[in-house]
Amino acid sequence: MQPVFDRAYAAHRDGRLDDAERGYRATLDSNPAHVDALHLLGVLRHQQGQHAEAADLVRRAVNLRPEDAALQLNLGNALKALGQVDDAIEQFRNALTLAPSFPMAHYNLGNAYASLGRHEDAADAFEKSLRLQPNDASSHNNLGNALHALGRHADAIESFQRALALRPGHAGALNNMGMSLNALGRADEAIPCFRAALAAERRFVAAHFNLANTLDATGRHEEAVASFQAALGLQPNLPPAIFGLGNALAALGRHAQALPYFERAVGLDPQFAVAWLSLGTAHQALGAHAAAVRAFDQALRLRPDLASAHMNRALAWLAQRDFARGLPEYEWRLQTMAQPVIQTLPRWHGEPIDQRTLLIHAEQGFGDTLQFVRFVPLAAQRAARVVLEVQPQLVPLLEPVAQAWRVTLIAQGAPRPAADLQCPLLSLPLALGTSYETIPARTPYLGVPPAYSRKWRGSLGGHAKRKIGIAWSGRIQQNENRSMPLAALDPLFALEGIDWIVLQAELSEADRTALDSHPRAGSIHRFDSKIADFADTAAIIDRLDAVVSIDTSIAHLAGALKKPLWLMLPFAADWRWFAGETHSTWYPSTTLLRQPQPGAWDAVVEVVANELRRG
Repeated sequence: MQPVFDRAYAAHRDGRLDDAERGYRATLDSNPAHVDALHLLGVLRHQQGQHAEAADLVRRAVNLRPEDAALQLNLGNALKALGQVDDAIEQFRNALTLAPSFPMAHYNLGNAYASLGRHEDAADAFEKSLRLQPNDASSHNNLGNALHALGRHADAIESFQRALALRPGHAGALNNMGMSLNALGRADEAIPCFRAALAAERRFVAAHFNLANTLDATGRHEEAVASFQAALGLQPNLPPAIFGLGNALAALGRHAQALPYFERAVGLDPQFAVAWLSLGTAHQALGAHAAAVRAFDQALRLRPDLASAHMNRALAWLAQRDFARGLPEYEWRLQTMAQPVIQTLPRWHGEPIDQRTLLIHAEQGFGDTLQFVRFVPLAAQRAARVVLEVQPQLVPLLEPVAQAWRVTLIAQGAPRPAADLQCPLLSLPLALGTSYETIPARTPYLGVPPAYSRKWRGSLGGHAKRKIGIAWSGRIQQNENRSMPLAALDPLFALEGIDWIVLQAELSEADRTALDSHPRAGSIHRFDSKIADFADTAAIIDRLDAVVSIDTSIAHLAGALKKPLWLMLPFAADWRWFAGETHSTWYPSTTLLRQPQPGAWDAVVEVVANELRRG
């Protein structure tokens, strides 16, 4: 029967698998102990995806010829394909015991270790493989993968470069090198790697996905959308890509378009906690607070410690005026802050402390401090002494009221007096048992220090009957939700009889240039670097008839000074403006004007213009 086997083997080499199988089986019918026929029929069935039969056939061959390393190797391959990786590793080791210089056994052992996450062992196996076959591109690539998994990203890049020197169009190595470059924060170098991988292999889903993620992470959201769509065109039900597309759309402010992608991601993978979080955030951005809470609830069922889900759920509850649930949940913000909470002092929870000193410390932005400082005198009623720590730029403004409240005021970064307990400023409403109905809303609760009133007396200039302050963005680090283009304000600047006073101390170069060349520049006044701190801003606001502002610290300052304020809000505004309100609970002199749909600042500005025409 040897000629029959020889013909079967030749057919196998030529890829004529049906002919090869018939020949191997005929050989075995004549001689069931024909080791080579058993072995090669097993290899053939492995090639055809029939791994259980393959393992059985090759095992029979191994039992007949246990000293043959090649048989041990192929039995290991079949077992690995069956998911029996530990058993496969044993066979690869057997092969290496029989033939220590067998490069494929080292290589396949490395792959088996990698599949179990045993990356140190995998790297060792691939290095041994490469000592025996130094020009094998696949071994260099897989060694790079193991090194990447171990966090040795620079070493991994060297391995990928060696693989590419041997095989310049190696799409896998290009993609993997991009991932290692990303891990080193070299996204600008990673992007060309992913593009080169796709040039070599157009339908490479992982490269499309990695390119999309990198583009999204570097702020190139429109390009990321196209790359995620390309990945999904090849693999439509890939939850991470569906989720990524939703995130890229959300980053562009296209929350309504993002929503169905998040819904699809959690539909395909109900255990995808972060996708539930993003689904809730999209609902929140569209003002659907109840739906947002349901999504956050599901995220937290899956990951009870997911701080951002707790935080966003708090914001949704607070926006609906639910302080009973919202304020305790809002404490999760302290887990998401860049600055650590003071750990050296115990936390104050609102109990009377007649003999002890309480440190209250600002924790977020200027506007947060200006808004929540109203709670400090209430806390001072329950403590023997209070130290209030705020941003240095607010100290001159707050010094007079701190003295009136008998509170010691210090700047962040200055030495702290001895204290017994501490409380973050925005935790005071919780400590004091505040509800929506008991928000302390009496204004003004801030005033202008006398020295600053004298400094700014007669400084505003202009000849119009009305002087109105204007602010259209926060600090130069703007975001799409709390800033608007300067050009959107043109309907206001076009109004007759108004001098506009720019209250922003910081302006972008583009805004400076636009204001300098503006057709109404004569009625737009700004002070730029003359505004040194918030006491300067307060002195200016005190001399105005009203203020028009986006949601910034300037708006909070105007409200705290009881100045008439038109506050221009995005469609889904911050929780503190509460859903559906037209006048602020915090600042009774403030009118709230909300976008009718996301991004519609022109409509808000038109309402303000109409109000000013009537007034």
